[in-house]
Amino acid sequence: MATTPKRPKLIIPKNKSEWVWDGIGFPSYIGSILLLIINWDSLPDQVPAHYNAIGEVTRWGAKWELLILPSIGVFILVLMQLFEKYPEMHNYPQRLNATNAEQFYQNSRKMINQIKNICLILFAYILYASVSIALD
Repeated sequence: MATTPKRPKLIIPKNKSEWVWDGIGFPSYIGSILLLIINWDSLPDQVPAHYNAIGEVTRWGAKWELLILPSIGVFILVLMQLFEKYPEMHNYPQRLNATNAEQFYQNSRKMINQIKNICLILFAYILYASVSIALD
């Protein structure tokens, strides 16, 4: 059984692009939740619950189903924040060593940051679209 070499733990500050992505992803996500809270009493009992590939509503469901996206968003947010905080946990090629670890960590952390924020933006958009369609 092969043992994995100990990876260096580095404290690398976030770069500008990570701050920009967080500056777009977090407010979008929080804004969509606020939109849902503000409009909760105005929502009808049946809201869009599923869309097809061209964006048409294919299933209507109870308005409580709108809470699924924010819940998944919280799960993704917490999990991805942990992955961002500890880049030494990620999977790397064998050529990782003490001299190139910072570059590998930054690259991997940047990818995780973008995936996290793209998911938050998409969930925010879907929630916004569902609330908008339900209120129209």
